[in-house]
Amino acid sequence: MGRIFETRKATMFARWNKMAKIFTRITKDIVIAVKAGGPDPTSNSALRRAIQNARAANMPKNNVESAIKRASGQDQADYQIVLYEGYAPHGVGVLVETATDNIVRTVANVRFPFTKLGGSMATSGGVSRMFQRTGAIRLDPEGLDLEALELELIDHGLQEMGETTGEKGEKQVLLRCEFADFGKLQAAIEAKGITPLSAESEYIPLPGTLKELPEEQAQEVLKLVDMLEQDDDVQHVFHNLA
Repeated sequence: MGRIFETRKATMFARWNKMAKIFTRITKDIVIAVKAGGPDPTSNSALRRAIQNARAANMPKNNVESAIKRASGQDQADYQIVLYEGYAPHGVGVLVETATDNIVRTVANVRFPFTKLGGSMATSGGVSRMFQRTGAIRLDPEGLDLEALELELIDHGLQEMGETTGEKGEKQVLLRCEFADFGKLQAAIEAKGITPLSAESEYIPLPGTLKELPEEQAQEVLKLVDMLEQDDDVQHVFHNLA
């Protein structure tokens, strides 16, 4: 098991602002999960994932319970997942995953950073064809027999497993599977009594599509990524910058 591939991330905006953004994103994930599968996490794998991500982000339990309760009510807004595609400066492909209750507002908010920072929006399929949607589950490796775990999970959809690090440099293990196998892999991990640090869908660049740039140009791309990530409607931003 080696170190697993991950694209570079933008980390420019302030920590307190980033934490608030993470809580907003997870709250929307909870609402979407409850609307789709009900408020019981034992029978709703998407809700279990959202709650796990909330714990990993140190989101207060009261916030989580409140989000579940609001999502069960009639007056809670319905969020629609919309994927926007574009190019950052220097031809780097960018996917912007949003959760919105107002598409007109969201598309304007997404277009603005591309226009301002030298990028451009793309038509549907123009950029996404360079990416594969996967399930990504992160574990704390402490106390785990990783070789045995890898062999056991292959039958449950595991495609790739490798070392990575968290935001504070802590060791983590990242497991990837096809998105269609996400729930099956999650269930297999939980059946072994392992609680994931996080579990989310991710778009990763296909082989041969990564774009290497000099550091100065790479920073221009990451500046665009950072600006997109700060918008409340944006859940995730993916790119093929090496």
